[in-house]
Amino acid sequence: MLTAVLLLGLAAAPPARTNAAAERVIRADAIRAHVRFLASDLLEGRGPGARGDALAEAYVASQLEALGLRPAGTQGFLQPFDIVGVDGHAATVQLTHGSESLVLRHAEDVIVVAGDDSAHTAVAGAELVFVGYGIRAPEYAWDDFKGQDLRGKVLLILNSDPEDDPALFAGKTRLWYGRWDYKYEMAAKVGAAGAIILHTPHSAGYPWQVVRTSWSGPQFSLPATTRRVPLRGWVTEEACRRLLALGGTTLEELVHAAGRRDFHPVRLGIGVTTGFDNRVERTRTANVLALLPGSDPRLSSEVVLYTAHHDHLGMRTDAPPGEDAIYNGAEDNASGVALMLEVARAYTALPAAPRRSILFAAVAAEEQGLLGSEYLSRHPPVPLGRIAVDINIDGANVFGRTRDVTVIGLGKTDLDVTLRALARAQGRVLRGDQLPDRGYFYRSDQFSFARVGVPSAYFESGLDYRGRPPGWGREKREAWEETRYHQPSDELTADWDLSGAVEDARLQFALGYSVAQATALPVWTRGDEFEAPRLRSLEALRQRPPGTTPASGR
Repeated sequence: MLTAVLLLGLAAAPPARTNAAAERVIRADAIRAHVRFLASDLLEGRGPGARGDALAEAYVASQLEALGLRPAGTQGFLQPFDIVGVDGHAATVQLTHGSESLVLRHAEDVIVVAGDDSAHTAVAGAELVFVGYGIRAPEYAWDDFKGQDLRGKVLLILNSDPEDDPALFAGKTRLWYGRWDYKYEMAAKVGAAGAIILHTPHSAGYPWQVVRTSWSGPQFSLPATTRRVPLRGWVTEEACRRLLALGGTTLEELVHAAGRRDFHPVRLGIGVTTGFDNRVERTRTANVLALLPGSDPRLSSEVVLYTAHHDHLGMRTDAPPGEDAIYNGAEDNASGVALMLEVARAYTALPAAPRRSILFAAVAAEEQGLLGSEYLSRHPPVPLGRIAVDINIDGANVFGRTRDVTVIGLGKTDLDVTLRALARAQGRVLRGDQLPDRGYFYRSDQFSFARVGVPSAYFESGLDYRGRPPGWGREKREAWEETRYHQPSDELTADWDLSGAVEDARLQFALGYSVAQATALPVWTRGDEFEAPRLRSLEALRQRPPGTTPASGR
């Protein structure tokens, strides 16, 4: 049990019985029961805006209400918002170089979808330009665009970021610059007509099959407030080699050139032609928000935020008869919601509420680009400067107890000391991202809050499993990514061992409790990429009229 807590660098010991008794209410059978319902076929994969999505929201809201928590949404426990779904893709993409041509086929060679909410997407002979990693990073004296006019072009972009130099772009640790959504944003900023990203299992961290499933069916977004690149796509490595050969160059040559600061965009002399109609539909989904008011007259106006996304990918529309068509999303992320619900139960088992308020948010449409958490970060129930931390739960450990625990983003805030003490109290070792080339910090909901300055802690299961040989945990993780990640096979099975998930949930509870009890707010490490927005949000609070209003539901 967690009997000693270090509060933000200051040694302190909350009542052992208080925390131990509260932690004990987090149980494996309760976690399993939540997952069993949320990942049921009846919820049809919890696709955004679908019936199963609404059922998941209702289930989570009812569970939080049963615990006695207050509604904190704009409509009771719900915070509804609009999303725009665009369903359409190119059947083929034709590439031409002089009198020669090459046709790439949908799903086998390339995935090309609409990047905005137009009813029709088309490019006709648009010039293909290789822009390296598609990064503009002044702090690294790096600019892949070099001021070239790329309006109306289709950009071919490498996934990831340069990784050979440990002093540049954090070496093999993936940064935001290496994420596909950053690259599409940059393509829009330079006025490109389209952007196609080269997929490799190494640079993406998952096989091509994940691209096929994740980018099939409607692609959702928040209603547009800024320009978006009209056409987005992915291409396999093998197909990319063929299209480059059409233009008389090789992938090796281009990748070598892209790894240098003096890289300039390369015009490939290839024209891109494709076109397709889109079905555009505006629908609604919702975040589920519940509040446990704090007990301190001053600190209760601040909140410790827990997030877990309740959505998944819905159903396949092209599944052959008799083949499983439901993306149940048991681990991703019915299990994370289950852990959050049990953490909420632990808070309600405390004899007295913590000093700060606790806000629980089951957010929507994470799989579509962190849309629910982005909306919540734009429309928080309290000012951003009063959100002490976001503790994000995306997936649970279903393989048993570990000797270690992973915190994505370790080193980015002053929570590290507290986290190490809490892990030590469980007899575990705290580790940072054990798969740093995957860029996990930028792939889940805590990133939405980090972008607006909220310090974040994102837990992943450890990889050093008790009673298992070295390397077993990594093998299980890689096998899951290969066979279950974003696949219909992500289902609750009888072999789930949730003993490690229970330990992780108790640690997540203990971290939130320690932050809720501490006088000082967590802070970003000096010079961190998210320090500046935090300072702005705190300054905005100082400029508010005198007086505070405790956090409360509506």
